[in-house]
Amino acid sequence: MDLVFAALSDPVRREILDRLDGHDLLVSEVAAHFDISLQAVSRHIQVLVRAGLVTQERTGRISRCRLDAGPIYSAAIWLNRYSKYWQAQFDLLAVTLEEIERENSAKAEKASRGKRAGTSSARGRKQTVKPRSEK
Repeated sequence: MDLVFAALSDPVRREILDRLDGHDLLVSEVAAHFDISLQAVSRHIQVLVRAGLVTQERTGRISRCRLDAGPIYSAAIWLNRYSKYWQAQFDLLAVTLEEIERENSAKAEKASRGKRAGTSSARGRKQTVKPRSEK
């Protein structure tokens, strides 16, 4: 599992895995999506192969790559053991967001009542017109 996490630690290798998801690609096809040399991409692929995340099928000088998600599944199971810690944070976030929503609703309702009260009292008042004093 150490090799899996080491392989996944690099953004280029994660992008390679994304590209291989659902596709069997030649190394040159994978390399076409990167601004690094074919040799550099090939070295990244070899790290993924050693971690068991990619299988390669060679025919002469042509190498076809395929994603093997099995080791990722094992890593996900291991990580999932710690989800109880994440879940507690998500629960706290949900409670906090609910409190903020209640406060915002209460403020909006109070403001709405204030506007209605100001409007209705203005309607109920009679305006008196004072006659102009003549000179």
